[in-house]
Amino acid sequence: MKILLGITVGAAVGFTVGYFGRCSTGACPLTSNPWVSTLVGAVIGLIAVIS
Repeated sequence: MKILLGITVGAAVGFTVGYFGRCSTGACPLTSNPWVSTLVGAVIGLIAVIS
């Protein structure tokens, strides 16, 4: 349950950064695409919970 919560919170934070932190040129991979930032946030949340 703890792992699932970490992944969910990380994905939510990642999506928020990707959605509201728009890069105007599209050159910033994390802030220009909410899907990529959601995936990266989920992985970071998983790593934070495991360690």
